[in-house]
Amino acid sequence: MSHTPHELRDDFPEFSDKIHDLKTSDKHFAKLFDEYHDVNRQVHRLEIGEDHASPTEEEQVRKVRMQLKDQLYNLLKET
Repeated sequence: MSHTPHELRDDFPEFSDKIHDLKTSDKHFAKLFDEYHDVNRQVHRLEIGEDHASPTEEEQVRKVRMQLKDQLYNLLKET
């Protein structure tokens, strides 16, 4: 368990410039990025004990984060 958020730029440093560019030029990417950011913060709050959820609920939130991250990564690779 990590006590630091999984920031997209940290996970994909090779795409840092592309992340910035797509956030400002691609509405779909920007929407997914914002969703990822929100879910990522939710996971972080669960990890540090600020929020509480059942193990099943926490697993579901983590799955959503992983799905969003996969979608964002695929968009980054495609462009």
